[in-house]
Amino acid sequence: MATMISEVYSAFRKAGVPESDAKAAAEALSAENLATKDDMRKIDKELLIIKWMLGLVVVVEILPILKNLI
Repeated sequence: MATMISEVYSAFRKAGVPESDAKAAAEALSAENLATKDDMRKIDKELLIIKWMLGLVVVVEILPILKNLI
């Protein structure tokens, strides 16, 4: 069963949100679904690799075209 933030659930219920929707929203906002610092470090490393790959593609594909134009 997913962890739920009870304060969020209570606030939604007081605002008139149906029980099932309030429960789903409170579960979605729980700490289990949030990214940690380790998650963000992994994403940063993956983005760095993607940037290098994109740079390599630009060099391999675009520079020969520019060379032929000059």
